[in-house]
Amino acid sequence: MSAPAATHGWLARFLLTPGTALHDLAGALGHALVSPRADILVALTAAGVLAAVRILAGVRRARVGARARRITIMTPPEVGPKAAIALWSHLIGQLRPAWRRAVCGQPHLGFEYTVTREDGAAIRMWVPGAIPPGLVERAIASAWPGAHTDTDDSAEPPLPAPGSESRRVFTGGELRLGRREALPIRTDHSGDLVRDLITAADDLAPGQGACVQILARPVTGRRVARATRTDNTRGGVVGGLLAALVREVLDLLTPGPPARSPRANATPSDRQAAMEYNSAARAAAVKARGPHWETLVRYAVSIPVSEDSGGVGGARRVARGRADALATVFGACADHNFYRRRRRWQLARAIGQRRLGRGDVLSVPELATLAHLPTEDGLPGLHRAGARALAPAPEIPIPGPHTKPLGLADTASRRPVAVRVADARHHLHVLGPTGVGKSTLLANGILADAEAERGMIVIDPKGDLVTDVLSRLPRRFADRVVLFDADSAAPPPCVNPLDIDRTGRAGLDLAVDNLVTVFHRIYSQWWGPRTDDVMRASLLTLCAQPGTATLADLPRLLTEPAFRARVTRNTPDPVLRGFWEGYETLSDAGRAQVIGPLLNKLRAFLLRPFVKAAIAAGPSTIEFGDVLDQGGIALARLPKGSLGEETSRLVGSLLVARTWQAATARARQPAADRADASLILDEAHNFLNLSTPVEDMLAEARGLHLSLVLAHQNLAQLPRDLRDGISANARNKIIFAVSPDDARELARHTSPWLSEHDLTHLDAYHAAARLLVGGQQARPFTLTTQPLPAPTPGRAREIAAAASAGGTGRSARAISADTSAPAAVDTSAPAAADQKDASSGTGDPRMT
Repeated sequence: MSAPAATHGWLARFLLTPGTALHDLAGALGHALVSPRADILVALTAAGVLAAVRILAGVRRARVGARARRITIMTPPEVGPKAAIALWSHLIGQLRPAWRRAVCGQPHLGFEYTVTREDGAAIRMWVPGAIPPGLVERAIASAWPGAHTDTDDSAEPPLPAPGSESRRVFTGGELRLGRREALPIRTDHSGDLVRDLITAADDLAPGQGACVQILARPVTGRRVARATRTDNTRGGVVGGLLAALVREVLDLLTPGPPARSPRANATPSDRQAAMEYNSAARAAAVKARGPHWETLVRYAVSIPVSEDSGGVGGARRVARGRADALATVFGACADHNFYRRRRRWQLARAIGQRRLGRGDVLSVPELATLAHLPTEDGLPGLHRAGARALAPAPEIPIPGPHTKPLGLADTASRRPVAVRVADARHHLHVLGPTGVGKSTLLANGILADAEAERGMIVIDPKGDLVTDVLSRLPRRFADRVVLFDADSAAPPPCVNPLDIDRTGRAGLDLAVDNLVTVFHRIYSQWWGPRTDDVMRASLLTLCAQPGTATLADLPRLLTEPAFRARVTRNTPDPVLRGFWEGYETLSDAGRAQVIGPLLNKLRAFLLRPFVKAAIAAGPSTIEFGDVLDQGGIALARLPKGSLGEETSRLVGSLLVARTWQAATARARQPAADRADASLILDEAHNFLNLSTPVEDMLAEARGLHLSLVLAHQNLAQLPRDLRDGISANARNKIIFAVSPDDARELARHTSPWLSEHDLTHLDAYHAAARLLVGGQQARPFTLTTQPLPAPTPGRAREIAAAASAGGTGRSARAISADTSAPAAVDTSAPAAADQKDASSGTGDPRMT
C-alpha cells in the first residue's frame, strides 16, 4: 500500500491527484487576495517591478551612451547616389546577439544635420562608446571615397540648450510615421533632401541654429516581423481574439440581422481601391526584404531672445517658422506612408542626450533617403573635404634604421610612412606653394638624416629652413656642422670652386665648365660667346699655375698687364697662348669692351665680404667629399634679402657644383663603400645650373649614392628641359596643394587614384605621395607632415658658435694645403696695379 497523498510532496500530490492540487492552489491564491494586506502586497510588487525596469533601462542607456564621440563628415567632391545605402548596409553588422541585446541593450547611432551662422552647415554622426573606435570612420571612408572625418570625443549637444549661454527659445518636435510601419516612405523622389534641409535653415542670424537629428538602431526578429505584418496577419492570434470579442459586444449592444463577415483575404470590389490595395501590398512586401533599422527623427531650432527679435514672443514666432520649414521638407517622402509631426516634451534634453526609445522601422533604402551626404555642389557653408584620403599600399615602409620618414598616412590608421634609403637614391621631387608644409617635411628629413649619421648638404635661399634645423639639432651634432650664414658676422668656411688638388686634371675641366655654365645661365640675358670665351680661357690659365687659384684673381688677370705677363709667360697650352697674344693686340678701348660684361658681374659678386670669404678666400677649408662620406652636416643659409637674388643664386649654384665635383670623385670608390648622402635644395630651380644636363646628373647621382631632394613652388619655375628631366628621373614625388595648371600635368603621375581636383584641394600640411618601393612604383597615397619638435632656445647660436670655433670643419688636407701651397695671386705686385682705372670693366652689361 502506498502512503496517503497528504504525506507526499507537492509534486507527488500534483501527479497523483492533479485536480486536488489545483484546487488547493486556487484556494491559497484566493485567500491571499482577500487578506487585508493583499493590496499592499500587490502595490509593492508592482512598484518593485517598475523600479527594477527603470533602473535596468537607465543602466543600459548609461552603458550604451558612455564615452560617446562625434564624427564630423567632410563631403567629398563626388557623392554616389547609392553610397548611403552602402553605409547603412555596412553598419547593420554592429547588431548584437539576441542574448546580449536583452541584457545590455543595442547601441544606436545618430546622424545629424546642423546649421549655424558661425559654423555653417555640418553633417555629423554621433557614435556611442560601445561601438569600437574607427569602425564608423572606416565605413564612411568605404561608402564615400574621398570623404574626410574629424572625430571629437566631447560629443556636445548639436544646439545650445536654453539657459546655457543666454535666454533662448528652443522649439521643434518629432516626426513619426503617419500609417502602419509596414508601408514604406518614398525613396525615389527627385531632388535632394539634404539640400532642401540646409536651404530651409539658410540665412540664419548670429546665434541662431537649426538641427535635424536621425537616431537609428538595427533591429531584427519579432520587432521586424511585427512592423512588417500585412493587414491579413496584423494583430496575430491575440489580436484576432480581441477583435472577435469586440464584435460580439457590439452585436449585443446593437442587435440586428446578422451580417456575413467577408473573408480575411478578400480584396475591395472597387477597381481603384483594389489597385491601391495591391500597390500597397507590393510596396510592403518590398520593404519587408533586407535589413531594417528602428529610427526616430527629431528637429529643433534654437533662437536667442533679444530686443531685436521682439522679445520672447518674437523669438518664438521666428523659431516656430524655422522649425515648420524643416518639418515641411520631409513631406517629399510621402508615398504609401508619410511623416506626421508630434510635440516632444523636454525637446532640448532629448536632442542633447540623443535617447532612442521606441521608433519607426525603416528599411535600409528608406533610412538612406533620410541620412546621406548631399549629392549636389554649391551648398552654402557646407563642410567639404579637400582631396580624397588614400591609404598607403602595404609595401610602403614605416620609419626605421634604413628609411627616411615622411609623415603619417591621411587615413583612419594614421600609420607612419617613410621611403627606403635605397629608393631615395632615385631622388625626391617636392612641389607646393609657400605655406603648405614643404619646409616642415624637409626639416624633419634633415633631422632624421642627422640622427642616422648620413652626410648632407642643405642650400636654403630663404633662411628659415636652416634656422629651424639649427634650433632643433642636438648639441652632440655641433662638431659635424659646417655653416654658411650670410647674416653672420663670423667668417664662413671657404669652398673654392677652383681648388682641384684632390680631383686633378679631370676635376679642373669639370670645375671650369661648371663655373662658366653657372655664370652663363644666371646672366644669360647679358652673356654671349665672347664673354664665355674670355672667362673660360682666363680660368684655365689661372688653374695651370702652381698653387690654388681663386675667382678674385680673374679681374687682375684681365686688367693688370704685369700680373698677366707673369701668369701667361709659362702657359704650356698653345691655344691659350694664342688667346693671350690676340688679347694683347687689342687697344685699351677694345679690351675694355671685351671684358666689361664679365668684370661688372665679378665685381658685384666679389665686393660682398661673405661671398669673397666663402668662395674666393684661398684654398678650401672644407671638403664636401668629407662631408658626404663622413656624415657631415653642411648648411648654407643664403637669404636673398641679404645677398640679392642673383648673388644668392650664384653662390648656391657654385656650392652645388662643388658638391657634384665631390660626388663624381666617388666613382673611384667601390660601390659598396659609397656612403649614402643627400643634397637638399629648397627653391631648387635657382641652383640647377651645372654643365651636366639634369637628367644625366640625376641618373649618375643614383649610382654614386647621392640622393637629391628638389623642392620648389610650381612647374612654371622650371625651363622645359629641366621640367622633363626632373619628371622622368626624380621618381619619388611629394605633391602639396598646387595650381590647376600644375595639377593637370602632375595628375599623370597619380591617376586614376588621385585626380586634378584632389591635387588642387589638398589642405595645408597634407600631400599626395608616389614612391618607389624596391625600384617599382607603388600606387599613390596621401599623408600629413608631422610637426617639428619644439625648438631649444639659444641652440642655433650655440651650434653656430661651435661650428665657427671648431675651425669651420676644416679637413686635414685643407689645413695642409693652406699652410704649404703658395697662392696664385702675386701679393708682391705693385700696389698701383690695384688702383687701375675701374672704368675699364664697367661697360654696358648687355654688350657681348
